[in-house]
Amino acid sequence: MPLLDTKLRRDLLGLKSQALAVALVMACGLTMMVMTRSLILTLENTRDAYYRDYRFAELFVRLKRAPDAVVQDLAAIRGVSAVQTSIALSGRLEISGVPEPATGLFLSLSEQGAPVLDRLFLRKGRMLTGRATPGDVLVGEAFAEAHGLQPGDTLSAVLYGRRQTLRIAGIVLSPEFVFEAPPGSALPDNRSYGIFWLPYKELATSANMDGAFNQATFTLAPGASADAVIAEIDRVLRPYGGRGAYDRESHPSHIRLRDEINVLHGLSVGFPLVFLGVAAFMTNAVMSRQITLQREQIAILKAFGFTNREIGGHYLKFALVIVLVGTLLGILGCIGLGHKLVDMYHLLFRFPHLDFQLARGVLVAAAAVSCVAAIAGVWGAVRAAVRLPPAEAMRPEPPARYRPAMFERLRFGRSFTPSMRMALRNIERRPARAALTCIALALATGILVVPSSFRDGIDHVLDYQWDLMQRQTVIASLIEPGPPQALADLRQLPGVTLAEPNRVAPAELRAGNHVRRLSIIGLPAHAVLNRIIDANDRQLTLPAHGIVLSAKLAEVLQVQPGDPLRVRALDGRRAEFTVRVAALAEDFAGTAAYMDIDALNRLLGEGDRITGAYLAVAAGAWPDFLAAVRETPRTGAIVNKQAIRDGFRKTTAESIGLIQKIYLTFATVVAFGIIYNSARISLSERQRELATLRVVGFTRGEVGAVLVGELVILTLIALPLGLVIGSGLAGAILQTVNTEFVRLPLILTPANYAFAVLVVTVASLVSATLACRRLNQLDLVGVLKARD
Repeated sequence: MPLLDTKLRRDLLGLKSQALAVALVMACGLTMMVMTRSLILTLENTRDAYYRDYRFAELFVRLKRAPDAVVQDLAAIRGVSAVQTSIALSGRLEISGVPEPATGLFLSLSEQGAPVLDRLFLRKGRMLTGRATPGDVLVGEAFAEAHGLQPGDTLSAVLYGRRQTLRIAGIVLSPEFVFEAPPGSALPDNRSYGIFWLPYKELATSANMDGAFNQATFTLAPGASADAVIAEIDRVLRPYGGRGAYDRESHPSHIRLRDEINVLHGLSVGFPLVFLGVAAFMTNAVMSRQITLQREQIAILKAFGFTNREIGGHYLKFALVIVLVGTLLGILGCIGLGHKLVDMYHLLFRFPHLDFQLARGVLVAAAAVSCVAAIAGVWGAVRAAVRLPPAEAMRPEPPARYRPAMFERLRFGRSFTPSMRMALRNIERRPARAALTCIALALATGILVVPSSFRDGIDHVLDYQWDLMQRQTVIASLIEPGPPQALADLRQLPGVTLAEPNRVAPAELRAGNHVRRLSIIGLPAHAVLNRIIDANDRQLTLPAHGIVLSAKLAEVLQVQPGDPLRVRALDGRRAEFTVRVAALAEDFAGTAAYMDIDALNRLLGEGDRITGAYLAVAAGAWPDFLAAVRETPRTGAIVNKQAIRDGFRKTTAESIGLIQKIYLTFATVVAFGIIYNSARISLSERQRELATLRVVGFTRGEVGAVLVGELVILTLIALPLGLVIGSGLAGAILQTVNTEFVRLPLILTPANYAFAVLVVTVASLVSATLACRRLNQLDLVGVLKARD
C-alpha cells in the first residue's frame, strides 16, 4: 500500500466519528435527492406506459343527451382519430353492514367487444361479455378495497330512483381514474365514492337513454390541433347540452398525478441542497483543522520528496472517501425509503403495477454533486496545505494575540468564572471560527423547523376546512335540480336540525386569456353550515351582485377583487354574463367560486332551483336519518363530511405525514452531526491549551467548563438566528409542495420552535458530554510535547 494511502487510512480511523457524521449528513441529502428523482421516474414511466397500453383518451366531454347518430358527426371531425361514447350516471349505493350510503359513478360498457379507449385492467374476477348475467357489474379497485368487496359479493344501488341489486363480477382499474375522487372534490373518499361499469343496455334502461349517450372521449390524429378539435366538438354537441370539451391536461385524475410529480420536483431540490451545503461546510471544517494539526507532517512529506500534487491528492482522497461512504449510505436509504413511499402511493394512485424504479442516471449525478460539494469544502484548505513551504510548516502556528477581551475592558470580567472568561476570550479572538460555528448551529436549528411545519399545516387544514368552514353533517344532492320545495322535504328527514340550499352550476370562467371550468356554488348570503371565510378568518357575506373566488382560483385566473369575470353556463339555457370579483375566500383544498343562490338563479334564467342542501343532523338521530334517506328516491348522493375528513387523513395527510417523518429524522441526524462535529473540532483545536490547564491545576470540571461554555454561548446566539432561518426555509419549501388540489399553510407554532430548540439543546448536551469524555482521555504529556 502506498505510504500516503497508509497515512489516509490512519487519519480516517483517527477521525472516524467526525468523518461518519459528515457522511451521514451527506447521505441524508443524497437519499432525498435520489429518492425523489426515482419516485418521479417511477410515476412518470408507470403513468406513460399505462396511458399508452390502455389507450387513455386525450379529449373528454360531458353532455345532457345525444342520439347515437351524432357519433358519426363526431368521428368525421378533422383531427379525430377515435371516438367512444358511453353513459355516465350517478347513483346511491347501499352496502350490507355499512350504515352510511355511498355514491357511485356508473359507466356503460360497449356490448360490441373491448372498449376502443380507456380500456380496463382486470385485477380480480372476470370481465363482462355479451353473455353477462343481468345485474353483473365491475367495480373500481379503490372502492372494493375500502369495503373489502370481492367478486361474487352483492350490493344495492338506486339508479334514477330505481333500486337494483348488483353482483360484482370483477375488480378493475381504468386509466381515466388513476386518482378517484368525487366530482368537484380535490380529495379522495374511497369509502363513500366508487366507480362502476355496467353493460350499456342495462344502464341505458335505468337512465331512460336507450340509443343515446351523455359523454364521449376522443384521441387525436398525429399533428392535430387540440384547440381546433375541441371547438368543433363543442359546436356539434351544443344542441345536445354539451358542457364543453377539455383535454387531458384538464382531466382531474391527470392533474392530481401531475401535481404530485411537480411536488417531488420541488422536494428533489430544496432539502438536498441544504443538506449537501451543510456537508460541504462540515467537510471544510474537518479538513481545515486536520491540515492545521498536520503542518509538521506536511513539511516532512515535502522534505522526503512528495510533490504538491501528491499531497493535495492525499487530502482530496480524504474528502472523497467521505463522499463514497455517504453515497453508499444514501443509496441504501433511497432504496429502502423509496419502496416505502411507493407503497404509500398505492393509497392515492391506482396503477396495474407500481414498482420502485431507481434512477441510476441520478445516482451518477448525485455522486458528482457530492464530490463537488466535498471538493468545494476542502479546496481552500488543500490549497493552503500544498502552498505551505517546508521550513514554515516545521514551525508551530504563530500564537494568537492575547489581550483583555471586550467584556474585560468594560470591567464585567469579575462577573464570570475563570472558565467562562476563557470561553468568551476564545470567541472574541477567533471571530471567524466562532461565526462559522454559529452559522452551523443555526442551520441545525433551522432545518428542524421545516418538517414540523408540515405536520402543523396538516392539523390546521383539518381544523380549518372541516370545522371552521364546513359545519354541516352531510351534503345531500338531488338526482335533478328541483324547486325550493325539495328543501322542505329534506328538512323533514329525521334528525335534521338545520338545512341550507345550494345550487351547483357547471360553468366556464374567463378572465382575458385565462380560462377555468368548474362548478359555481350558489349559497344563502349568510350561510351558517358552509361558511365562506377570508384570509383573516372572517365570514364573508355573499353579495347580491358579484362572485367570490377562492384565493387559489383568483391566482390561476390572475384576477383581483373588482376585476370583471366572464361566465358561461355549461348546461341548461347556457346563459352568459359578466360579474365582478367581490372578494377572495381562503381554502386549502381545490378551487371554488361562490355566489348568492338567488343571484345565481337569476343570472342562469331558469327560475328558483336547487341541486341539493347542506344538512346538520343530530347525532342521536343518525340511524333514523340514514334509514329515511334510503327511502327517498329523489335524493342522489349523500356525502358525509366526516368521511371526507377521514379520507384526507388516511391519504393526503398520511402521505405528507410520512414525508414529514422522513425529513424530520434526517433533520435530527443532521442537527446532531453538525453540533457533534463543532464540539469535536473545538476540542481538537484547543486540546493543547486545555491540557495545559489540567497540568497547572485546573480540575476536569473547570477545564470541561471552558469547552462546554463556548459551545453553550454559541448555541444561545445561534438559536434565534436558526428559528428565523427555519421559518424562511419552511415558507420556501411549502411553496414548492402546494398544488391546486391541496395546499398547506405556513403554520409556525411555539411547539414547533420549542421542539427545534429542544433537539439542538439535547444534541449540544450529548456532544458536550462526549467531548468531555475525550477530554478526560487526553495524554497530558503527549499533548504538551509540541515543538516551540
